[in-house]
Amino acid sequence: MSDGFRQEVRTWLEENLTGEFAGARGLGGPGREHEGHELRMAWERHLGAARWTCLGWPKEYGGRDAPLDQQVIFHEEYARADAPARVGHIGEGLIGPTILRFGTEEQKRGFLPRIRSGEELWCQGYSEPDAGSDLAGVRTRATLEGGEWVVTGQKVWTSLAHLAGWCFVLARTEPGSLRHRGLSYLLVPMDQPGVEVRPIVQMTGTSEFNEVFFDGARTDAANILGAPGEGWRVAMATLGFERGASTLGQQIGFRRELEAVIETAQRTGASEDPVLRDRLVRSWLELEIMRFNALRTMTSLSAGEPGPEVSIAKLYWSEWHRRLGELAQAVQGREGLVASGGPYELNDLQRLYLFSRADTIYAGSSEIQRDIIAERTLGLPKDR
Repeated sequence: MSDGFRQEVRTWLEENLTGEFAGARGLGGPGREHEGHELRMAWERHLGAARWTCLGWPKEYGGRDAPLDQQVIFHEEYARADAPARVGHIGEGLIGPTILRFGTEEQKRGFLPRIRSGEELWCQGYSEPDAGSDLAGVRTRATLEGGEWVVTGQKVWTSLAHLAGWCFVLARTEPGSLRHRGLSYLLVPMDQPGVEVRPIVQMTGTSEFNEVFFDGARTDAANILGAPGEGWRVAMATLGFERGASTLGQQIGFRRELEAVIETAQRTGASEDPVLRDRLVRSWLELEIMRFNALRTMTSLSAGEPGPEVSIAKLYWSEWHRRLGELAQAVQGREGLVASGGPYELNDLQRLYLFSRADTIYAGSSEIQRDIIAERTLGLPKDR
């Protein structure tokens, strides 16, 4: 059954990444989200029309009710085909499953179809200047006025906010509340006078992340997931969805990057350096470990009971990827220090080095991940 489904996915991708979409191969990804946006949006809608989006969703909401192993197969084959990076992944992978779990029937019927069809993009309004990894410290506030939530505050590191039509916002709705209490999970339209998006220029010269300012932005009172004050529970569920079946597809992309690093080391002679050769071997071994751990995670998730390996996944891959970026720069030698062209044109390995610096910060910094593993998984006492 799995082999037949794998061949179905592989054949469809081979037949459809042609013609107008032939040029979409390899576009996008971390540090390259500016590439071919309109073409990738068209591809997203093409995927939706063929029902290759939201595979695990229930059929009544446009999905296929695909089991976890088929979802993993799709992501693996998608990565192997060098298909373009998905522009709708925040909608499909984060807010969509959250709406399925916590949303009303009206919310499901209203929001899910346009996510599944690839027509509507979402962004995530969590981090703030004083509440990044310490998410419970959010200060963005919202009050209920005349049947609408009125939102005021600032979010930062908001991926793709400049392209998104909607944002799911963690806001404080109970005045005087502290930490995890008094937070609500609101769905806020981006195209309105009370929302300002300011791109953040990164070391790569691109602007995938943004600052978002809410100054009296409004959304209907019904656009809340869960009850008022239950936002922390909903937000944590969203983070759980973030580390799902797409992980194995991500690792195929990692393998492709490692192969490019090895090829460069052979070309420049860096592979003859015993220290660099040892680092290359270690990177390969650690990537194999990453895959085995991901398979173990998928097994526990399919059994309905996530194991402790889920806790280490983000810490492991982000630290590995940052080290790979450093290795990518090292094997280039002197050429890695000079831009490929003016005014600031980077090659793939230079971009990998610069952007991977962010891996250990976004989606939970490594320091916070270690605290979570120590306290929640291992049961160690909290830091004073």
